[in-house]
Amino acid sequence: MNVIVCMKQVPDTETLIKIKPDGSGIVTDDVKYVMNPYCEFAVEEALRIKEKFGGQAILVNIGPQRAVEALRTALAMGADRSIHLNDPAFDGADGLATARMLAEVIKKETFDLILCGRQAVDDDLAQVGPSLAEFLNLPHVTLITKLEISPDQKKAKVEREVEGGREVIELILPAVFTCQKGLNEPRYASLPGIMKAKKKELKPINQAALGLPPEQVGAAGSKTKILKYIPPPSRPPGKIISGEIIEAAQKLVKLLREEAKVI
Repeated sequence: MNVIVCMKQVPDTETLIKIKPDGSGIVTDDVKYVMNPYCEFAVEEALRIKEKFGGQAILVNIGPQRAVEALRTALAMGADRSIHLNDPAFDGADGLATARMLAEVIKKETFDLILCGRQAVDDDLAQVGPSLAEFLNLPHVTLITKLEISPDQKKAKVEREVEGGREVIELILPAVFTCQKGLNEPRYASLPGIMKAKKKELKPINQAALGLPPEQVGAAGSKTKILKYIPPPSRPPGKIISGEIIEAAQKLVKLLREEAKVI
């Protein structure tokens, strides 16, 4: 089976994010970038499918040159090859434009399944997977925690968590699934895998090679636009309640009722 994995590079969740003074974006100096954590589950699942049924795990990414590092990480984990959409014209794409560009590349590939992370931890939109399925006219299921491929490789049964239980869905392949925590435990790249990754294909795609007109890619092809970034208000300093236990408890209840208004 050939599995396409759409992955994204994002700022490390432990990185201190600072907003530019004019609110136009974040300060990228000294920001550490990593593979989107939810995309790690998609990569791992693709590798397990390849190991069981054969075929290839193919990565597709949209991002600047620094995104190569995330692609190399996934290749070191065991993916076979990667496609990197890298062009300044692609900058500023929203979920819709991103899905349109990914679909244009994927149409040229032979695949049985497409996996994405449930969402990117930088924008938390969770729109690319479902939008990609619409562009490719494929069925899709989001937020899966279990994936089983039928022996004939023509159907898939997936599970997703819903309020109060689990939802089990069976559908015909090819299809698009978005992956989340609980699906698997992503592996670490081994030293031999890191060495092999240096020789694996990393195919760059610019706007001309993509084949879409300028008005359909990047910010020009987006339906939404971020007007301004605003940091959350700073939290007020905490209060320390001193005194005997009973007295302190009474003060705490009073503060929770009159100031915090949570009881």
